[in-house]
Amino acid sequence: MSIKLVAVDIDGTLLNSKNEVTPEVAKAVKEAREAGVKFVIATGRPIAGVQNLLEELDLRHPDNYVITFNGGLVQDTATEEDIIREPLSYEDYLDIEFLSRKLGVHLHAITKEGIYTANRNIGKYTVHEATLVSMPIFYRTPEEMPDKEIVKIMMIDEPDLLDQAISRIPQEFYDRFTIVKSKPFYLEFMPKTVSKGAAVLHLAEKLGFSPDQLMAIGDEENDRAMLEVVGHPVVMENGVPEVKKIAKHITKSNDEDGVAYALRKWVLD
Repeated sequence: MSIKLVAVDIDGTLLNSKNEVTPEVAKAVKEAREAGVKFVIATGRPIAGVQNLLEELDLRHPDNYVITFNGGLVQDTATEEDIIREPLSYEDYLDIEFLSRKLGVHLHAITKEGIYTANRNIGKYTVHEATLVSMPIFYRTPEEMPDKEIVKIMMIDEPDLLDQAISRIPQEFYDRFTIVKSKPFYLEFMPKTVSKGAAVLHLAEKLGFSPDQLMAIGDEENDRAMLEVVGHPVVMENGVPEVKKIAKHITKSNDEDGVAYALRKWVLD
């Protein structure tokens, strides 16, 4: 199978449930790279949340790329040059922030530098995200945010409360933004033109690859866009049922070296 590029999600996919890259996964990534396959991390995390993985997997070579913020920021890993950078406007932030207050859920906005929240009682999932991606949290009122380049906004709360809020989001927000659920407690807002799928296709065009030469591996709804545009969509065994419906292959779970299994079976075999 002549797959030239593999885009891989991080949480629930590349990492196991202990947030580790297992030795088998690391070895398979190296095998794929040595075979000439472009291995591209494609994540909802900010760029700060992937730096250690780029180092660990030796992905800082020329003409290698990383997709972060669900496609809102794409960089050359060697030069850190921005290939795609599509932030939200201050007006977008104000509208989504006001909506979160109306719906009664916590919210934070993320820049390349940190996580910003106007919630005086900072939500536990904001703290969780900051810990996960190694970024500082800043309390700022909406009036203090005009100069911030916001790449992604997240409504974060208890799953039941968040689901109730989602059912009340007006259609106009879906018309204006890409809105994806990345975890039961995360709902993410990006510009309408932004998605992991759009970023993968942009890189494919840049590198001269056709969709049939692309594989994507993921587990959650925010992976759907990239799974739908590649010729070889692979979903983890631990993936959500609705996303499994669009998979060409189901690989093993993230606690069973699922990424390594997929690379060896459908890319390197």
